[in-house]
Amino acid sequence: MPLLDHIKEFRSRLLKAILGIFLFAIIGWFFYQEIVRLLTLPFCDLGAANQPSEGQCGDLYVNGILGPFNLQVKISLLTGIILSAPVWIYQLWSFVTPALHKKERKIALFFASIATPLFGTGALLAYLLLPHAVDVLLGFTPDNLGNLVRFDEYLDFVLRLILIFGLAFVLPLFLVALNLLGVISGKSILKPWRIAVFMCFLFTATFTPTPDPITMTLLAIPLCLIYFASGLFAVLMDKRKSKGQKIDIGATPIDKPENI
Repeated sequence: MPLLDHIKEFRSRLLKAILGIFLFAIIGWFFYQEIVRLLTLPFCDLGAANQPSEGQCGDLYVNGILGPFNLQVKISLLTGIILSAPVWIYQLWSFVTPALHKKERKIALFFASIATPLFGTGALLAYLLLPHAVDVLLGFTPDNLGNLVRFDEYLDFVLRLILIFGLAFVLPLFLVALNLLGVISGKSILKPWRIAVFMCFLFTATFTPTPDPITMTLLAIPLCLIYFASGLFAVLMDKRKSKGQKIDIGATPIDKPENI
């Protein structure tokens, strides 16, 4: 398509993605209290001293007059982004796939359909590990001091942990996509497996916001399993491609000369 048509197509896809985020953000706005309770549950259930009382949650607090309103807007938008992930992922690939061949479009749709549940799995694992992470970090507080935590800072910490876990689960899928596109082979993926395992632990140690080895290991092990699963899948696809090429070569007819 001409450049102007590409710009119109991008604007159309972008507006649809924003509309999807906005519609799901409305859901986040109406279920704001339930979402806040869900996010603060790991913090509130750490001990009897941090049990919620009269709508409050331990030492978490909101600062300023506009703080509660800004917090509700922020949580609503983030809820919209997370819940509408299938919508904007589909719009992203729909914008890219017209430039690809028919086979590559199927690969792109496969990538978009698998990336969303993988991201959700990583986000769920992060939420399950959140109480342990909060407990470890608050354990560094001296015995003779208290710890007042701003809720927006706590929310940033939770979102950082969820995003890191979610994106980490999606990263091995890029290897499968590159293999299906013929860029990299399955043997090339599995050959440096020692380096890959080391990089998984290094990634978790660097980007996980908790310094304890338990959280790091619980994230690194699923990453390693997904890496090996993607490599084995790529090897099986390579064998299938090689068999198909042998069949095609043996069945190729001899071209006849065209009549002048």
